[in-house]
Amino acid sequence: MKLSRFSRVASVGIVLAVGLAACGSDAKSSSGSSPAGGGGFTNGGLTIAMITHETPGDTYWDIVKAGANEAAKQHGITLKYSSDPDFTKQAVLVQNAIDSGVDVIAMTAAGPSALGDVVKAANAAKIPVVMFDSGIDDWQKLGAMMYFGSDEYLGGVALGDRIGAAGGKHILCVIHQEGSVALEARCQGTKDSKGGATSENIQVNGSDDASVNASITAKLQQDPSIDWLVTMGAPVALVSLDAIKTAGSSAKVATFDLNVAAAHAIKDGTIAMAVDAQPYAQGYEAVDSLWLFNTNGNDLGGGKAVLTGPSIVDASNIDKVLPFAEGGTR
Repeated sequence: MKLSRFSRVASVGIVLAVGLAACGSDAKSSSGSSPAGGGGFTNGGLTIAMITHETPGDTYWDIVKAGANEAAKQHGITLKYSSDPDFTKQAVLVQNAIDSGVDVIAMTAAGPSALGDVVKAANAAKIPVVMFDSGIDDWQKLGAMMYFGSDEYLGGVALGDRIGAAGGKHILCVIHQEGSVALEARCQGTKDSKGGATSENIQVNGSDDASVNASITAKLQQDPSIDWLVTMGAPVALVSLDAIKTAGSSAKVATFDLNVAAAHAIKDGTIAMAVDAQPYAQGYEAVDSLWLFNTNGNDLGGGKAVLTGPSIVDASNIDKVLPFAEGGTR
């Protein structure tokens, strides 16, 4: 990836707040339907299938769903949510949605190679597809009509620059879902930044906190030069704090994504900063854009990705963000 990617993203801008956010390998699926009252759809109600690669227990997706449910409530949409962190099983869920006759689909694409055929099937069935959260480099090739999310690579670059400016020398980038192009892009951006710190990756099992703790602890004990941990999700960041104590390390922690516990950790100084992809906005806009398309023919982004981040949360702006995190929307 190169910084020339600016030419491929929408001019909605990158939110770099005054300070400087999916996704293990558990094979379980989750689903839910959220019929909502509100504005109504001209042919009797719009049904949207939202299908993600959520790992059970990752609070990031609670925030996505909060935004999606709010948009569904406002527009009288029936929202059917399902997920599986196994990309091939996620593809099966997409096919199931197509077969059930939903009106439109909103989905993530962290494992694009597994999803191409089902997106083609949706297009063949004339079911519009938008993507969000992951797939910024693949959504158009896959056949989606709009994309909402953060530029993960640029988020990594911004974070690497901030860590370098803070004196960081050796970053350990913790990836908790194997094969996720979004998480790999974050770590690549951190590595490619001009901050001056070296960066290496470690793969952990994000569905098992004890295993994550043990893996990070062992790495910190093996290499005391590691002075920063960069995690790919707020729950992993919180586990890493325990690993640092166990290892007797003085490493600092920065994370992608935010939840209420991580926000409080930023407030008390135990986590330095978070790169927030603003998942509430992603969930909301994915649903709202499909409603606009179906009721008014709107196509957002002008053929470019609509950016929801990166937005950096740290000590300088946590007082503003914390109440929203406590409300489940940041």
